[in-house]
Amino acid sequence: MRAIAIVLLVLVSGICRSQNPCEWSANVKDSVGEYKATINQLVYERNFAGRSSQIYFSVAVTDGLPTLNVQFLEKSKDFIKANCLDRNSRIYLQLESGKIATMIHIDASDCGTGVRNDDMNNRILTGYFLFTKDAMEALKTSKISYIRIKYTTETADYILKDDLTAETDGKPYKPSRYFMDVLPCLEN
Repeated sequence: MRAIAIVLLVLVSGICRSQNPCEWSANVKDSVGEYKATINQLVYERNFAGRSSQIYFSVAVTDGLPTLNVQFLEKSKDFIKANCLDRNSRIYLQLESGKIATMIHIDASDCGTGVRNDDMNNRILTGYFLFTKDAMEALKTSKISYIRIKYTTETADYILKDDLTAETDGKPYKPSRYFMDVLPCLEN
């Protein structure tokens, strides 16, 4: 009987662990400070007419300060226009609760990097955004339905799905629940 209880305990803890979104790509604590970052997760993907674009989120905590790291990837055989981020750039997250969470870009101007390989143009842009206190609390309790990104010269809108199976890696993602799943990890 005791052996059965132990086996059940191991199975239940394994199932709970496999559903844990708190996977860290970095977890460093030294004399300089502490840095943690979650793994990149796909929140948006679009493939149309030979052009693809993806948006990945990860959350990093540097000495207690949480930031949203956003990575934009674009691929096309045609020319890819550069979207730039500057100190006035913002991310607006429309929540299903009706609230809008605003995040503020913290870096200087950045237009990303263009790379050409195998007759394909690629553009990679990474941005770092601060959470406001109100945004952090709202994101813990409500799904996201819509993202608006204010670049330097234009604004782009992205509709998030509840379930997304990526064409690039075939893995399932839950973009609308991203913050509900990841932000509790920061409290541990």
